Amino acid sequence: MPELRKDPIVNRWVIIATERAKRPTDFVAPDNGQDSPKGCPFCPGNESKTPPEIYAVRTDSTRPDTEGWTVRVVPNKFPALRIEGDMEKFGVGIYDRMNGIGAHEVIIETTDHFEKIEMQRVDALVNVFATYKVRLADLKQDERFRYILIFKNEGATAGATLAHPHSQLIATPVTPKRIREELVGAQAYFEYKDRCIFCDIIREELRQKDRIVYENNSFVSFCPFASRFPFEIWTMPKRHHPDYDSIGRDELFAFADAMKVTLAKLTTALGGTHYNYILHTGPVRWRRRGYWATLEHDFHWHVEIIPRVTNTAGFEWGTGFYINPTVPEEAARFLQETQV
Repeated sequence: MPELRKDPIVNRWVIIATERAKRPTDFVAPDNGQDSPKGCPFCPGNESKTPPEIYAVRTDSTRPDTEGWTVRVVPNKFPALRIEGDMEKFGVGIYDRMNGIGAHEVIIETTDHFEKIEMQRVDALVNVFATYKVRLADLKQDERFRYILIFKNEGATAGATLAHPHSQLIATPVTPKRIREELVGAQAYFEYKDRCIFCDIIREELRQKDRIVYENNSFVSFCPFASRFPFEIWTMPKRHHPDYDSIGRDELFAFADAMKVTLAKLTTALGGTHYNYILHTGPVRWRRRGYWATLEHDFHWHVEIIPRVTNTAGFEWGTGFYINPTVPEEAARFLQETQV
C-alpha cells in the first residue's frame, strides 16, 4: 500500500509509492519514447495486457476490454495511489502520514501508436478532452478526494515510459502544495481587487499581444510574462470558470483546436521536443462548508505546457527560483510565426 508523508517544515506531502518500484522500465535505459507498437499494451488487440477498463468511447456493438474503442481509460498498472481503502491518518512522533488512497488512471488517447495530439483530427481530440470531463465529474463524487490532476508526459525526457499517446489522472486526498499556492494567490488577488487574476491576465495579454501564441473565439495560448521555462505556454478559456468539467460542447471543439495548434507550433518550432502539460482545475470543495469559499469567483481553470528543453539544476532546487534563458516575448513571436 502506498502512503503519504508530510514534510513538517514546508507542509509538503510526498507520496511513497512502493508499487511503482516494481516497474521494469525503471531498470531499462529510455529509448526516447519511440518503442515499437508490437506488444504495446495500449494498442488495439492488446486489451488483456491492461487492467479492466473504467471508461471508453466505443462503437455501439463492441464489448468492454475488446477492440472497437477510440479512447480508453484504464487503471494505472503501477499506481502512485490506490483507490481501495480508507485514509487512516496517523501521527508518528512529530510526523504526519496517511494511507496512499487516491486514483491513478491512464487515458489512452488514440488507437494509433504514433498519432500524437498535434496529428489528430479536432473531432478525435474532442473525444479525448470530453473523457477528461467525464472522469473528473465521476471522481469528484468520492468524498475521500480533495484534488484531481490530469497531466500528460510526452517523450522519455518528460517522464513517459510508453510512446503510445496517453495522458494520466491522479486523484489525491490532499490539495497539492503547488496547486494550493496558486489557489491562495488567486484568492488574495480577489480579496484585494475583487477580480479574477486569470481574467485580468487574459485581458492584458490580449491587449499587449506580445506573448500570444494562438487564439480562437474561446481560448488563448500565450507565453506567461514570468515564464519559468523556455517556450512555456499557458492555454486558458476566455470564459471564466474554476472547473474544467463545466466545459460545454462548443468549448470542447475550441479547446481541441487550441491545443492541437499550440502543440503543433511548439513541436514544429523545436523539432519534436518532449513536453509535459498539466490541467489546473478547481479542487473538490463540496465536502466542507466554506472550503475555498470565493473560488467560484477567483480561480480560472487552465493548462500549463512545459517543454523539456532545459534541466532543473541545483540553483532551482535549492532556491525555488527558475532561470529561463529565453525571453517569453521572443519565444511567443517565434511560435506565432511557425507554420503548421
